[in-house]
Amino acid sequence: MNGFGGVDPAGRVVITGIGVVTSIGTGVDEFRAGLREGRSGAKPITAFDTTGFAHANACEITDFEPGRWLRTVPAGSLGRASQFSVAAAVMALRDGGLAEERLRSAPSLVSVGTTDGESRDLDHLVAVEVEHGPEAFDPAVVARVPASRLSTAIVSELGLSDVEVVTIPTACAAGNYAIGYGFDAIRSGDVEFALVGGADALCRKTFTGFYRLGTIAPEACQPFDRNRKGILTGEGAGILLLESLASARERGARVYAEILGYALNCDAHHPVAPDRASIARCMALAHERAGVKPSEIDFISAHGTGTKANDVTEAAAIHEVFGSRPPSTISIKAMIGHTMGAASALASAACALAIAEGFIPPTINHFDTDPECGLDCVPNHAREAKLRVVQNNALAFGGNNAVLILGDCEQPR
Repeated sequence: MNGFGGVDPAGRVVITGIGVVTSIGTGVDEFRAGLREGRSGAKPITAFDTTGFAHANACEITDFEPGRWLRTVPAGSLGRASQFSVAAAVMALRDGGLAEERLRSAPSLVSVGTTDGESRDLDHLVAVEVEHGPEAFDPAVVARVPASRLSTAIVSELGLSDVEVVTIPTACAAGNYAIGYGFDAIRSGDVEFALVGGADALCRKTFTGFYRLGTIAPEACQPFDRNRKGILTGEGAGILLLESLASARERGARVYAEILGYALNCDAHHPVAPDRASIARCMALAHERAGVKPSEIDFISAHGTGTKANDVTEAAAIHEVFGSRPPSTISIKAMIGHTMGAASALASAACALAIAEGFIPPTINHFDTDPECGLDCVPNHAREAKLRVVQNNALAFGGNNAVLILGDCEQPR
């Protein structure tokens, strides 16, 4: 089974590069610093007109420069989410010390998860039609709309040919789905390298939908806090470079963490409400597939949206699996907002950094833990810790659940 000492390293899958675009920092160094400091990316929305909304904060990225990362594909030919995904992929390659020529010579995979695709451009097209009619559509904007561009744009930018290209639309669990897809492809020997993760851009459609559901917080996201009032939408991308442990050792690459296993399920219980039993089953199955026991998990990166329903249900599922004293459970959505399809990919990047650097990121804006949740949320300040095994939860509308287990590959198991 993957992750045990004595197993052929060719069957073990590791993270050797991290690329991130977030509201608390772009690039692995800024992101790591933001996690350690407990930065908040919350600010008033500038991406679209918020007239008529009683409150309109989000974790918007205001300092992104696509031209810094895109050399082959013109930035104007891509929507914002695709710009994020390409930038994060380029960063992951550079961070992993993998030359583009080496990647182009090997069978590879690009797998990107998303919730909204390029809905920001769709918002624009709808606004144009309402004001000027369909004849005013800009063909260049229309060409940017397909969600597949989030993955194919990476392929174009890097000049890949021997590559499988996948875009996974399983809502807010899509990042973990994409990482799991890459894990399977590397472990089976189908590809040598995989660029996997998720990307989404802030858009009016999604903000308005959550606002109408009454789940947008007025100012800040406060996961598991008694006084939480909902989510803040966010944007960004997280792309991981995956390869076998044998490959990483052969080329002398730094290893952030090993992927020990993952599990998926879809209960389809309700369009938006999470199901406790289904979440618990997914966590238990992830432990089984990773070959770990609940007692070995050092901390949980929760889905932790800050809504009343999610936090209580997810906490109850955690208690069902881990008992009355579960490991520390945090949510980085308090810092970067809910980045939709990028959420669990960015959380996976945070988990990998936590393992490599020896710290647990904090849950900021946390002052009074909801007794119905009963979790140690590492409030407001990062905690130094030696980490061997970490769990990353991703829960999505429609009951799409994905739980990823990461570990320190140097630790015996």
